[in-house]
This record gives sequence, C-alpha cells and structure tokens, in this order.
Amino acid sequence: MTRNSIDTPVKTPVHAEPRHLPVIVVGGGQAGLSVSYYLKQAGIEHLVLEKHTLTHTWRTQRWDAFCLVTPNWQCALPGHPYRGDDPHGFMRKDEIIAYLDGFIQSVAAPVLEHTAVLSVRPRPQGGYLVTTSRGVFSADQVVVASGGYHTPIVPRMAERLPASIRQIQSADYRNPQDLPDGAVLVVGSGQSGAQIAEDLHLAGRKVVLAVGEAPRCARFYRGRDVVDWLADMKYYDLPVTEHPLREGVRDNTNHYVTGRDGGRDIDLRKFATEGMQLYGVLEDYRDGQLHFAPNLRQSLDDADATYNRINASIDKFIAERGIEAPPASIYTPVWTPESERTTLDPRAAGISTIIWSIGFRPDFSWLEVPVFNGRGYPGHERGVTAHAGLYFLGLPWLHTWGSGRFSGIARDAEYLAGLIAAYGPDAALAA
Repeated sequence: MTRNSIDTPVKTPVHAEPRHLPVIVVGGGQAGLSVSYYLKQAGIEHLVLEKHTLTHTWRTQRWDAFCLVTPNWQCALPGHPYRGDDPHGFMRKDEIIAYLDGFIQSVAAPVLEHTAVLSVRPRPQGGYLVTTSRGVFSADQVVVASGGYHTPIVPRMAERLPASIRQIQSADYRNPQDLPDGAVLVVGSGQSGAQIAEDLHLAGRKVVLAVGEAPRCARFYRGRDVVDWLADMKYYDLPVTEHPLREGVRDNTNHYVTGRDGGRDIDLRKFATEGMQLYGVLEDYRDGQLHFAPNLRQSLDDADATYNRINASIDKFIAERGIEAPPASIYTPVWTPESERTTLDPRAAGISTIIWSIGFRPDFSWLEVPVFNGRGYPGHERGVTAHAGLYFLGLPWLHTWGSGRFSGIARDAEYLAGLIAAYGPDAALAA
C-alpha cells in the first residue's frame, strides 16, 4: 500500500515562523481523504493531519462480524467506486478495509500520521494557527474532517456497578468468545447495539437488551432492498434544508437493520420469542438492582410504526408510477411484552458483561473558534462556518443523509474543495 506519508517529525524552533500551508485537513478518514482527492485535482497544496493512521476507526472500532448495512453499490468514494461482483451485497470488515486501502493508494494524500492536533485558533493576520504534537503550522484555510463520534458515552451509574461485571463500550467489542462466560447486558438498541445483540444471540449467549428509541426499517420490501427504493425516490439527495425536521434530523438515531448473511431485518420481537430478554431504557443502578423505564412496549411499537411508514412511502411510489412489484404488506408484531419489567438483579440474572452502546459525544475542545452551539455541535451551512476559511466535512447530515457515509462524502468534499479554490490565500489573509 502506497502512502504519500511524511514521517519526519516537525519541530518548530523558538521564534521561528510556523510552516505555512494553504490548507490543512484535520482527520485522515474517508472525509479527509476525499477532500484531499479534490484538492489534489485542483492543484492546491495541503496537508492531512491524522492522530493515528489513515482510516484508523474502521480498523480498530468494529467487531469481527461487522458488515455494511448499506449495499456495496453505495460505496462511492471519489475516484474509487465499488468495482466488485456483488453490488447488492454487504462488505464485511476485511473487505471494507481492503476497499479503503485501495482508496488510500489511489488518493496518495500528503499526510502526517501519528500527529495529534492540539489546537486550532485564528491568527490576527488571517488564517489559522495549528498546534500539533509534531510542531506548529499555519494555514489559510482549515477543513475539520475528524468526524463527530469522539468520546464514548458511559453513564455515571457505571461507577456503582459491581466490580465483578466487566464493562466495555461498543467500539471495544470484538466477538462473543472474548467475553466472560455468563449473560450479557447490551445497553442501547441503535444500529450497533442491535447488531451486537444479534451477534451474541446467534452465538448462543444469553442476552439482555435495554431497548432505546431507535427506529427500524425493512431490509427488503416488494422485491428489492429498501435502499434501492429510497434511492429511486431521491431520498438520499434530499438536503437537510428540505427535510421535514430540518437540522433536527442530525439528532436522529440510525435505523437498525443488518447486512449480515446477505442482509435481513433485525426484529427484536422475534429475538424475544427465541429467549432474548428485552427491557426498556436503563435508567439507574441502586440497591443492587438495575432500574429500567417502563417504555419497552412503546419503543417497540414506535420502531414498527417507522418500519411500516417507510414501506408505505414505497407503496405510494410504486402506485404513482405503475411499477410492477410483489404485493404490499404490513408488519404485525410476533411478540408483545405481557408487562413492563422495571428492575433486574444483575447477579441473580448471571450478568457478567455490560456493553454500553448508547453512542458518542463530539469533542472539538481543541478547536478554539466560536462556531459551536450549546451542545457542542458546530454551526455551519453545508460544512461552511461563519468563520472565513473554516469548514467541516463528514458529519452526519452535514448536507444529505450520505454526508457521513461512503455514499455522499464525495459530493460534499467536491463542493468544499470548490469553495476553497475560489477563496484563495489572498482572500484569506485579507479576511
């Protein structure tokens, strides 16, 4: 694998001017590499700074059986579309890494790996000062492409749980065999939590799942992958400014579904009929008991309502265009909780492991530019902030549904690269 990597440590002598670049890109994942692709095409000098190694997260924060939940044809990184023989399949972890390795090689980005960005702040004369673990740089423009999933969320109640229970975050889960014998409590039923619960369930482990408010969708409906239908319906081209929720859609939890074994629904009710124990949202641990909200029935009903609503929108599309397709259907529950169980003694239940799968918080504490709202999320319009020459790329719903995915990052990166080229260093210094 060829990388245009700069390995010599950068040391800025006292009183020396920092090394200057027209553009610095923070983050060497698919977002940073995508904008590098277009900057290279435009002949714009730049440098990608990566705290670890390129596409590090894909290699280190995915479980062994991980696979894409969107079909392979949606892998459309710039200049590097999916070229395999299974466009409607779902790449597994090793195939995803091979795909990314090919992208890294094709882009050949100028990159400094193992370089942590410690601060980015405006310079009085214009542009930005970028302090890193390997020296100080200045830049006319900065693209923040480090994603929005930085700090795993673990509630403070975790501190009070028995020391005998092993606790890990979803990013650290690898496979059922790595966990101690005993039951496993998975907290959170978003995309990762639901798939990890399934992975454990298929391995024959006793699973207790604290179900959240995540919606779900069908894998296949009326003869096609739901993703194919939604693509034809132009859902993936819908900008956030035209979405009914507007910017509120950025707070939505992803629908749970899987591409495992060729793709299928994840039906938590079916798992319950097979022995998985379902509870509502985990709220607390006290007096030796786990305490859950009495909202399991509502969460399951709401998830199914979303499932049926998406399918109904496909029905309408088919009817309006006179498309020949298998008949419509409505999901009906295969299991309903008889009552809401609100407490559980983890020792009596034999729980040996808790997997926290309740998401991540963004951490942009190193970015010393006032562009954030009260929840630490950057204010921007299609990645462009109110501060001249500062951009974000790769965030969920930055512009469309695919902004944080392989499917839509190219469009966003090309757009920002065009603005960067039009802006120019002279304009930056005059700002």
